[in-house]
Amino acid sequence: MTRVVTADHSRTWSPPGPVDMRAVVGLHRRGAGDPAFRYLPDGSLLRAVHTPDGPGTLIITPQGGDFLGRAWGPGSQWLLEQMPGLLGADDDPSSCPVHHPVVGDWLRRARGLRIGRTDRVWEALVPAILEQKVVGVEAFRAWRYLVRRFGEAAPGPVPDVWVPPAQRDWADIPVWDWHRSGIEPVRMRTIRGATQMDVERHADKLTVLRGVGRWTEAEARARAVGDADAVPVGDYHIPSIVGYALIGEKVDDAGMLELLEPYAGHRYRIIRMAERHGVRAERRGHRMSKRDYRAF
Repeated sequence: MTRVVTADHSRTWSPPGPVDMRAVVGLHRRGAGDPAFRYLPDGSLLRAVHTPDGPGTLIITPQGGDFLGRAWGPGSQWLLEQMPGLLGADDDPSSCPVHHPVVGDWLRRARGLRIGRTDRVWEALVPAILEQKVVGVEAFRAWRYLVRRFGEAAPGPVPDVWVPPAQRDWADIPVWDWHRSGIEPVRMRTIRGATQMDVERHADKLTVLRGVGRWTEAEARARAVGDADAVPVGDYHIPSIVGYALIGEKVDDAGMLELLEPYAGHRYRIIRMAERHGVRAERRGHRMSKRDYRAF
């Protein structure tokens, strides 16, 4: 239940065009039980963030074509200043070229889909590492465990919401808690190693980190810096989704890159629209299996 608590700060933002809040910001939710993200009964959404100024909670409420932002905690002002970027204020979907009638149809259907940014690279990088080569439910389980155990209660009116740990704190998580979260040593070492780099200043150099490849970098950059051209090469599903949506057949990474090449600068946008509006092939064959390293 939401308690009536006056926000520390608030603002109303009028976007330059249509914004589908759930399509834009929902990308940052890590599973239905994400402790740092909540859809509220009144149509608002909530995010708990460790900002440069400290922990903060942001609630965004659609109001006609505008958006009301209310924020709590030391990071409240930062969150409100960043809110337009989160909702895609700096993105320009109209500049996307149309080389295929399907893409033109997607752009019409996805008028409110913008590529927003959080300006928090670390909070995009950690979940991306957790999601490497595993099914989502496994990664989401680990995220829930680690944020609840090592994060802090979020300020504001909604109970049982947690701010993810600051970058420096991830290095201090004991080995046994990584194990209890279901994370094996490889991903644990990748996250621990990444704590040594100022990722907020070097979002374009994430692949220098041991264990961070093109897929992880693209997943983090798309969310943190609003990179509309990020391509998660190596994804288990995306090449097939793009291939089937554009030419009616599955392709591999090389085929996907060839199909996306005419849309340079907007390749991630094409992927997002294919995921949301593209026709998919019927699922057949083996699926990735869920593993539980806690039993090992």
